[in-house]
Amino acid sequence: MIFREAELSDIKQMQVVRHLVKENTLSDPNLVPDQDVAFYISVKGKGWVCEVDGQLVGFPIVDLQERSVWALFVDPAFAEKGIGKELHTLMIDWYFLKKKNKLVLGTAADTRAEKFYELQGWILAGSYANGEVKFELTYEQYANRPIGPHS
Repeated sequence: MIFREAELSDIKQMQVVRHLVKENTLSDPNLVPDQDVAFYISVKGKGWVCEVDGQLVGFPIVDLQERSVWALFVDPAFAEKGIGKELHTLMIDWYFLKKKNKLVLGTAADTRAEKFYELQGWILAGSYANGEVKFELTYEQYANRPIGPHS
């Protein structure tokens, strides 16, 4: 497995992974065009990717300006191998090096994603108008998390 910063040349493969997921699916794939992904990884924030044998299998994107997680997706064929956790760690470590503000995200309720974020220490903070659950992670929670492999 190779973990690295996302590049503009990765966007096509990132979109493939985005459309493979079984939860938090887009009602219309055109809702997130390539130019939006490019804007988020090059202007608003940053992204990372995981490659396995040259195939992109997961990515997160954090929006530094809005202080939110914009995306975190792993190809279902590569689920539960620690990829999401490592990508999550890369993303929040970078975010909290840049900002000390609370980070937020939304995800569909009653999904594996919801459980994943709870296990990573995110705190449930209500819900959005679209029905997604809202999570928050403060710098203090991040700084005081247990230290250890993949913590």
